[in-house]
Amino acid sequence: MAAMPSMGARDTMKMAGAPLVPEPLGISMDRAGSGTTWIPDAVSLPSKHFMAGGWEMMLHGFAFGQYNWQGGTRGASQAGSLNWIMFMASHELFGGRVQPRTMLSLDPWTVTPRGYPLLLQTGESFHGEPLHDHQHPHDFWMELGATYERAISKTLGFELYAAPSGEPALGPVAFMHRPSAMDNPTAPLGHHWQDATHVSFGVLTAGIFTHWWKLEGSVFNGREPDENRWDFDPIKLDSYSGRLTVNPDSNWALSAAYGYLESPEAHDPTQPVHRITASAMYGRPLGSAGEWTTSFVYGANKMPGVRLSNSVLLESEAILDHRNTVFGRLETLQKTADELVLDVSPFNFVPDREFGIGAATLGYIREIGGFSGATIGLGVSGTLNVVPSALIDAYGSRTPLGGLVFLRRRPTINAGGMAAGGMHVDHGRH
Repeated sequence: MAAMPSMGARDTMKMAGAPLVPEPLGISMDRAGSGTTWIPDAVSLPSKHFMAGGWEMMLHGFAFGQYNWQGGTRGASQAGSLNWIMFMASHELFGGRVQPRTMLSLDPWTVTPRGYPLLLQTGESFHGEPLHDHQHPHDFWMELGATYERAISKTLGFELYAAPSGEPALGPVAFMHRPSAMDNPTAPLGHHWQDATHVSFGVLTAGIFTHWWKLEGSVFNGREPDENRWDFDPIKLDSYSGRLTVNPDSNWALSAAYGYLESPEAHDPTQPVHRITASAMYGRPLGSAGEWTTSFVYGANKMPGVRLSNSVLLESEAILDHRNTVFGRLETLQKTADELVLDVSPFNFVPDREFGIGAATLGYIREIGGFSGATIGLGVSGTLNVVPSALIDAYGSRTPLGGLVFLRRRPTINAGGMAAGGMHVDHGRH
């Protein structure tokens, strides 16, 4: 039998008689991941819910202060902060639920416009050159948009989503919103094969849904954000995507999507990309004060005249109790010499030559304090990267290492993953 969803802040508010916003088909806003994605009902992202007049408010966000060391010939080190905060307000409108939202990040300032060191990572650009062995920072305007959901009948509803900056119906839940990755500071190496469209400047999405499945289509801006991380890029609707999501019970969220991206990379503007993604997320409460979530993600890119490039990710996070969290990630994927910026002296590889690469990450966090409904954790993570022998000269080893030591702040989580907010019921987490 599937696990029942745990009591959280919204359940507490309902029991207290607070005037909550309608839930089309009984689907709680706690099911929302990034954009219009779904996560399993048995777990939830840490957030704070409270009422203001007739509006239900939600705050959600993380801040990491870290020292990042990446070894090998192409490695670097950096002290900085990765951070983001999301605000969403919900209200009844014409018999449905409207949700204006915004998500902001100071990454361009706290890890610089070039981003943070991350071996084997690629995508986007800095000073007109493609980034390599660095993860680009998020734009300040990670999201600004609104959703509207309304029941058509007892079993069917529709959704509309519009965003000057937002996420189309393409890919899994973005990595920083996945319960299986939310305490891992670094982005997956397959980010630009899987969920890189979570910041797109111009998105329109429409969909229909039941309690168990959702079918969506989007038109959006296929160009990835430019190097000016503080402004809005020109809004375009030159790309399209479709996604099917199925939540067969409270423990699972499954999705599959296809998208056509017009000219995603600024340094190679003539190349469109066809992207295919599939994901499976499993989540369940763990003990009396925790939760465990595991995700499998597949992403593939296809460019004209180039064969399909694949990426596979398996990641897991277990909040063991109110003090201890462990997380891990395994990845394997293909990147070309051009993507890794190896087609220049002294490497002189053919630009479209592909290399199979991989990485294994393991991390641990110990909660050391808290205040104002948030918890502070001291964490450490290490990554073993794997490259083929042809890249030993470039990376100094077949197994270059990387690691982080960090402090992490996020909202406090109650048993089963629901965050404490407004009115509080103690389920064993302090």
